[in-house]
Amino acid sequence: MNHSQDTGPGGMPEDRKLYIVDSINDLNKLNLCPTGSQHLFPLEEKIPDVGTNSGNGSHSLFFMGLIIVLIVSLALVSFVIFLIVQTGNKMDDVSRRLTAEAKDIDDLKKINSLIVKRLNQLDAEQN
Repeated sequence: MNHSQDTGPGGMPEDRKLYIVDSINDLNKLNLCPTGSQHLFPLEEKIPDVGTNSGNGSHSLFFMGLIIVLIVSLALVSFVIFLIVQTGNKMDDVSRRLTAEAKDIDDLKKINSLIVKRLNQLDAEQN
């Protein structure tokens, strides 16, 4: 990891330098302003804890993203399962219709063969 981007020429991080300069400015304001100006923040609130909470925000953001991805994945899997069940139901309906139509076609073939036999008998009687 390259630390030369985060630190200045004195070896101190840039954001830390800005907090120090800001704190010095606050001290100068305290010395120049009357004692009634108590709206300035103390020095401890300006300097963040470097070691204690580093990465907690990124961890919580990572877990929130992971939870969102898991919820979306669960919704997609549920939708796919629903589509599979619906497709299975439609296929059952189609197969039932086909078997019913096949029975109807067989009945029509039997009726057709009976009609042809009867017509052949009538034709034989007339000759």
